Amino acid sequence: MKDQAESLRMQLQHLQQQRDAKAIAVLSGKGGVGKSNFSLNFSLRLSKKGYGVLLCDMDIGMGNIDILMGLSTSHTLVDMFEKQLPIHKVIQKGPGDLSYIAGGTGIASIFELSSERVERLITEFSTILQSYDYVIFDMGAGMSEGMVQFLKAVNEIVIITTPEPTSITDAYAAIKFLSMNDISVKHSLVINKADSYQEGISVYERLNSVIKRFLHKESHLLGVIPDDKSVGRAVVRQVPFILFDPKSAASKAIGDVTSRYLLNTSVKLPETKPLSFIERLRKHFLER
Repeated sequence: MKDQAESLRMQLQHLQQQRDAKAIAVLSGKGGVGKSNFSLNFSLRLSKKGYGVLLCDMDIGMGNIDILMGLSTSHTLVDMFEKQLPIHKVIQKGPGDLSYIAGGTGIASIFELSSERVERLITEFSTILQSYDYVIFDMGAGMSEGMVQFLKAVNEIVIITTPEPTSITDAYAAIKFLSMNDISVKHSLVINKADSYQEGISVYERLNSVIKRFLHKESHLLGVIPDDKSVGRAVVRQVPFILFDPKSAASKAIGDVTSRYLLNTSVKLPETKPLSFIERLRKHFLER
């Protein structure tokens, strides 16, 4: 055990000398709000801008990232555990030089793993994260206690909602869940399927007002994506909508969201280097 611990410490010290991939968790309070579609097309826009991006489908059993791209996946995240495959074997290539990992089936939840499997997850991810600028985790819909430690480790959280009252209520519940579990990671809101930009702004302002009043926090608006028929047509064709119709309103909105995100993250680096995603993941999962 001592040799293993020393090996892991050396591995983490080595990682500190590498570029640190920024980990972003995309989640929603309920299903059907376009979370996976956002994760995929946002990832593709970042990739098209020249960033190294790995999109990881964390919705075990219900994942659909590969389906949205019309691809047949030979290996999945579950295979990394069930078949003892190294992570580079489960990373697939999508359009636009996008790397992705499909979720697969076979385990109840990635967040209910044993300590040994969490250790394997951390070790495997630590071997490849220096190859990417962004790792985007498309989380399952809803919130669970098992997600807490993982969400504490990511750099940012993006919450997808729509103008539907039930979706707004569930988005608030998700943010309340973050607050009650002391998840202080910065979170942003994306209003999807809005009839107009003005409607999206109105939804954000109403939701943010409730968040400030009852949770004493404030949410940042990352962007508004219109309700666009080309998105549905792209899903049927199994083509990411920014590739299916680059000039559509939804595609332009994703472009705006991506540019705004990059602009907001172009800030001065702190004098003291913060813990990497892998270091925080280890801290929250294995040092409980």
